Amino acid sequence: MSFFKGREQYSVDAKGRVNVPAKMRKSMAPEANDTFVITRGPDDDPCVYAYPLDEWKKFEENLKGLNQFNDQERFFLRTLLYWADEVVLDRQFRIMIPKSLADFARIEKTALILGAMDHIEIWAPEIFETYLGKRNQSYAAVAESVMGLRSH
Repeated sequence: MSFFKGREQYSVDAKGRVNVPAKMRKSMAPEANDTFVITRGPDDDPCVYAYPLDEWKKFEENLKGLNQFNDQERFFLRTLLYWADEVVLDRQFRIMIPKSLADFARIEKTALILGAMDHIEIWAPEIFETYLGKRNQSYAAVAESVMGLRSH
C-alpha cells in the first residue's frame, strides 16, 4: 500500500519528463512495478493525478461499481479513462507526462509534485498558488469542519 505526503518541485525536461521524488518512490509498494497510471484532475483542480499501478487497480474496483447506464457516471468514466495512460519510471526515476495532460494542467518548465495519500498530484506551481489563494476559509476553519478539530 502506498501513502504519499509532502512536496517537491522539479524541472520538466524538453521531452515532458519529470522526476518522482525519492521519498515518494520509497512509499511505493513493490506491486506497483515502478508503474503509474496518470490521468487528469477535475476541471477546478487542473493537475495530473499519478496512481501507482497497485493503487490504480484498487481504484478500478470502485470504477467497476459505477452504473454505465447513468449519464453522469458514464461521463465521469469516459473522461477519466480517456485521459488515462500508463507510464513507467525510467532509470533516472522520471515519468513522462503526455503533452495533452501537460497542456491540461498548464505544466511547462517546472512541476510541483504533491503527495495525496494514495496518489501523487503534479501541478504547475503558479496554478497551485492560485488554487491556494482562492480559498475563502482558513486552513484551521476547514480542518475544524472536516476533521472536527477545535481551533485554538
